[in-house]
Amino acid sequence: MTNNTSEWNLEKANDTYMINRWGLNYYSINERGNLSVCPERTTTGPQIDISEVIEEMKSKNIAFPAVIRFQDILRSQVKLINKYFKQSIEEANYRGTYFGVYPIKVNQMREVVEEIVDAGAPFNYGLEAGSKTELMAVLAQNENKQSLNVCNGYKDKEFMKLALLGVKLGRKVIVVIEKFSELPLLLQTAEEMNVEPMIGFRAKLLSKSTGKWAGSSGEKAKFGLNSSELIKGINFLKEKNKLQCLKLFHFHIGSQIPDIITIKAALTEAARTYANLRKMGAPIEYFDVGGGVGVDYDGTRTNSQSSINYTFKDYADDVVYILKDICNNEEVDHPHIVSESGRAVTAHHSCVVTNVFGKISLTKNEINTDKKTGEHSLVKQMRDISEEIHEKNYQEYFLDAISKKEECFSAFNLGVIDLEERGKIETLYWQIADKAYQFGLRDPYVPDQILDLKNFLADQYLCNLSVFQSAPDTWAIDQVLPVVPIKRLLEKPTKLCSIVDITCDSDGKLSKFLNDEAGLSNSMAIHEIHEKEDYYIGLFLTGAYQDVMGDMHNLFGRLNEVHVYCDDDDPSDFYIEEVILGNSPSDVLTTMQYTPSTMAAKVKAQIDDQIKRGKIRPREGVELTDFYEAAMKGYTYLTQLS
Repeated sequence: MTNNTSEWNLEKANDTYMINRWGLNYYSINERGNLSVCPERTTTGPQIDISEVIEEMKSKNIAFPAVIRFQDILRSQVKLINKYFKQSIEEANYRGTYFGVYPIKVNQMREVVEEIVDAGAPFNYGLEAGSKTELMAVLAQNENKQSLNVCNGYKDKEFMKLALLGVKLGRKVIVVIEKFSELPLLLQTAEEMNVEPMIGFRAKLLSKSTGKWAGSSGEKAKFGLNSSELIKGINFLKEKNKLQCLKLFHFHIGSQIPDIITIKAALTEAARTYANLRKMGAPIEYFDVGGGVGVDYDGTRTNSQSSINYTFKDYADDVVYILKDICNNEEVDHPHIVSESGRAVTAHHSCVVTNVFGKISLTKNEINTDKKTGEHSLVKQMRDISEEIHEKNYQEYFLDAISKKEECFSAFNLGVIDLEERGKIETLYWQIADKAYQFGLRDPYVPDQILDLKNFLADQYLCNLSVFQSAPDTWAIDQVLPVVPIKRLLEKPTKLCSIVDITCDSDGKLSKFLNDEAGLSNSMAIHEIHEKEDYYIGLFLTGAYQDVMGDMHNLFGRLNEVHVYCDDDDPSDFYIEEVILGNSPSDVLTTMQYTPSTMAAKVKAQIDDQIKRGKIRPREGVELTDFYEAAMKGYTYLTQLS
């Protein structure tokens, strides 16, 4: 990249990192060139400078990498989804109410669930559980007796007893039947507990989703009752005189649905099914559209797998108007509307901030390539190409360099050239490749072979994090997450890079980035790091799934975490409300069934043995023992970076 700062401004910075497209107006660049959070979704309101948050964290000795949660964004998203459904219902004169529920599988962290429950209290916003353990959390966290608690997933008797316990406590806990055999078990369990259950039927629709999770929908879907099973369920409830317990109709066609047309098709089929069940006598009160509302991860606002071609309001309008029209046509009551949007509610509120501590560069001059007496002719020939390449001959000379590099490899294997000569030739080759690429940028007819050098020549920036812990979806399903420098955004980035983590796995990297011109790119624009500079980057939209799906690869464990709130009266417009320390080595070793105290004793015994042998002095032995025990209580990530 060229360093023409006159071509760089705020608009170009926003376009390069596509902040205005994926950020939902929660993120912006301030006048200092720092990335900021706008809790009120406007730059005229309070702004939280993320670099100031980082500085306060450093003053509190909170090590990086770290998760930063902007809780005001979480609260805002909860309010927005309720606001948009309320608007759509009023505009359509729809005769029903909206009851949203948050599926805690998206992010089960207690602080996240508590924030959502509190923000959603005025709207009777409830929770959804997909396992016994999640239901235990739901029963403890949501005490609002007007909101819904929806139980999805396969269930055993204990799961059902937990749900019925909630009913006994006066809560609206609905058990959704995923397969027919659950229905008689639920009625039997309810009879034993002397309580009338609240039942939901999940329909297995023919309508299929699109995107990464398309395979989870349609006739081969994992959950739900097909049309014949729905009829069988209705008849079974009639036989048991329990039809009045059927309160909810549910469907779900997948996560991260990119195309609104897919949603409309599923809504139409589901609404027809609901209407027919009502005509069969089922007193269904709630129509649960499930989840699937996506997030525009790549900023394209299209139906690509990492984007969506609709907004929250578009979604709410389609749900309300399609359901209203079909209910009117079928002459059945308008049901209350339930949705289980989790990803769209939580994704934007959380980011992972990490420090860059070095880079790997192919074009950096690692060794002296000056002429040396007696050197092989291949070295001289490659040096001549490097010195003589220019904008008129760069294509021809680059091809010559490729040929010489191949000759070098063969000559080295045959023992014709030594390692030093090979190193000179490879260093010169990468310098030639970089020159060819720079010449190509100014050529309107540059060949693809030269353009392909862009990503190949990009540096690898070394970042203090584990992709497997903090961004597992990028590794597992090629999910794209926005990556943005925290500072210097009004300064033109002059480098291209990919991101590599500190794990020992070659897959520990980020190599797909947003690109305002190409959609996605294998490299991102970044700044040259100044000597002794603390340079931080952020991985954004990590609030959904990334927190709870991270693994223990290399035993790195959970990150330090801070919760930030807006405070317009504070000079910095924010305060850190809570700090949650990440895992120590002792924590993760215990998880893997080690006993840290026993380990420390074993290491001490080995040190004592070396002291007896005269290999280690007693004072040094004490220091080494203390060091090992202190390291057990430290941070699993790098803390002393050169």
